[in-house]
Amino acid sequence: MAVEIERAKPADAGEVLTLQRAAFLSEAQRYDNPHLPMLTETLDEIAAVIAGPNTVLVARTPQRRLVAMGRGRIDDHQTCHIARLGVAPDLRGQGLGWRMLAAVEEAHPTARRFELFTGAKSYDNIRLYERNGYTIFDRHELQRGPGLVYLAKPAVR
Repeated sequence: MAVEIERAKPADAGEVLTLQRAAFLSEAQRYDNPHLPMLTETLDEIAAVIAGPNTVLVARTPQRRLVAMGRGRIDDHQTCHIARLGVAPDLRGQGLGWRMLAAVEEAHPTARRFELFTGAKSYDNIRLYERNGYTIFDRHELQRGPGLVYLAKPAVR
């Protein structure tokens, strides 16, 4: 599928919120997983994230439909924390998740490590991350809630 990946603009906040909720709700239903992170962000909060220091990327079709998104934030230890990676539910399985993950990684050339969380029952996500070099870690001090899996990989430059 032809898409253009670009940085999100504050005006994209409504579409990002809609896609984010659709992607995570679809995943929760698909895997009967009530332990996915609750999405409580408001439109104003998403607009602030887009306008702030985080990298928020979106993928759009030639018709300008927003079909995928992802966030990255680099910390003081040069670790890139990837969050809210999502694909429109009707376009799952077309490689958009793979492309968004790669785009978020590429947007952080100084990162030494990449980290992310996904639901323990999110089998497609876990397989995607493992194929892209991520390893599942059992880090009790980083538990963000029941049913979450923590994955990380070193940056290869």
